Amino acid sequence: MTNKNYDYIIVGAGSAGCVLASRLSEDKNNRVLLVEAGGSDKHIFVQMPTALSFPMNMKRFNWYFDTEPETYLNNRSLHCPRGKALGGSSSINGMVYVRGHACDYEQWLEHGADGWGYQDCLPYFKRAETWMNGEDDYRGGSGPIGTCNGNNMSLNPLYKAFIEAGKQAGYPETKDYNGYQQEGFGPMHMTVKDGVRSSTSREYLRPAMSRSNLDVMTKTMTTRVLLEGKKAIGIEIEKTGGVESVFANREVVLSAGSVGSPQLLQLSGIGSKSVLDNAGVELVHELPGVGENLQDHLEVYFQFRCTKPITLNGKIDLVSKGLIGTRWILFKSGLGATNHFESCAFIRSKAGVKWPDIQYHFLPAAMRYDGNAAFDGHGFQVHVGPNKPASRGHVRIKNSNPNEKPSILFNYLKEQQDVEDWRACIRLTREIINQPAMDEYRGDEIQPGADIASDEAIDEWVRNNVESAYHPSCTCKIGSKDDPLAVVDSDCKVIGIENLRVIDSSIFPTIPNGNLNAPSIMVGEKGADIILGKQPLNASDIPYWLDEQWQTRQRVGTPARS
Repeated sequence: MTNKNYDYIIVGAGSAGCVLASRLSEDKNNRVLLVEAGGSDKHIFVQMPTALSFPMNMKRFNWYFDTEPETYLNNRSLHCPRGKALGGSSSINGMVYVRGHACDYEQWLEHGADGWGYQDCLPYFKRAETWMNGEDDYRGGSGPIGTCNGNNMSLNPLYKAFIEAGKQAGYPETKDYNGYQQEGFGPMHMTVKDGVRSSTSREYLRPAMSRSNLDVMTKTMTTRVLLEGKKAIGIEIEKTGGVESVFANREVVLSAGSVGSPQLLQLSGIGSKSVLDNAGVELVHELPGVGENLQDHLEVYFQFRCTKPITLNGKIDLVSKGLIGTRWILFKSGLGATNHFESCAFIRSKAGVKWPDIQYHFLPAAMRYDGNAAFDGHGFQVHVGPNKPASRGHVRIKNSNPNEKPSILFNYLKEQQDVEDWRACIRLTREIINQPAMDEYRGDEIQPGADIASDEAIDEWVRNNVESAYHPSCTCKIGSKDDPLAVVDSDCKVIGIENLRVIDSSIFPTIPNGNLNAPSIMVGEKGADIILGKQPLNASDIPYWLDEQWQTRQRVGTPARS
């Protein structure tokens, strides 16, 4: 296949790349190549929602990146998993479906991402989705990705108790946080269709792979973008048997994610001169923002013992697992068909914060992410953390070897705002779980522990226990040409390079308030229209909820118990 030509080459078959491959190949006149370093996603642990902890812990599906020692986390190195298979991270993630708050996208506009405001993006969120309750002004009814609420909280009373506790603590209830009102407590949504993980590989790519104008290459490492002057003309790939070149008549599109896309740009000589000099790579085009502006969400597992034997801790023995698995294999239903995050919340940390900056995933179990119990007996936990960090990090290649993992440093908790946000997060969480609705279920606080109460104690516990929520982003940000950190313009074109775009979570100017799979899919949908020169979908003109007194109050009501 040496010197084979395509119209479009897409690097990375992840949350955005599969969308692009599907949409670009809808026109039979477009010859499209999708290149993926990983292999197939056809594995029972990928497809079964309850088995979500397994693929993330399998080297077959995960790049297994780790951070450099994080100075402000007592020099801990944190795991940074990224999907390495068809579907990318949509094949190994927790399947949580969160679009982010409307104000997140208004914030993008402020950073120079013209045409990427909330009303511009909403039609693309809708186009991508089939919501379990059908289409309305905010939700899609005929898109590829299936979204639902699992078992509708019917299998465990703790889900509804958590929502009621939030209301008792003075927060609003929201029926649909992906609709009119994000702020508040309510059911959580997941990318599950007919009881099976609804990844971009399953929903976008697989139906498109029968097209004669789409080629998909798996287990193929892209080593660099081929440039002719300052024009992208193809890519260099590495397969068993050697290195080859593939050429693009129109465009090369990087969808390798927030680690892979800046890494490829740097390997191709595009980036900061100092970074490339240190790596021994010849500078072709200086673009200082490549790999900078790295952002992520942190979280902790806030755990309590449960006084009733109703949690998932009672379902991890071999017999129970066998029954759950058998029901799922036969009927695609029951506990095997959910990620178990069926209730959640988005709240503001203090008065004067305009939109939510703390997120809760509630789990009726006390477990580690590898699926093992955190302690003997029954328990429950919330995964919680601030969602709008001020700290910024970077992704930088160490040398010219494309097979060597890049240096990743988030600078977690470097900024004082992030430290203070965590103090509020711990205290507000404790207050919520101690509301009357949880009285009949709540036992002792396992972690952090009631003794972790002072600023100093909270700070130290967080530094020692916080983990990544696995949402790295923003390393090739959209921005105006006078923004020194901008890497792509509003059409996702790499600034200063012809025929080269980046379309994935790395182009976010700022991290949204929520999980990143949904906005990454949206970026793929909107980016496809931009590439094809299509008229953008008509911008919406619908309202979204903000607390009318957000400047002076942190919640809308008075807590039942404080």
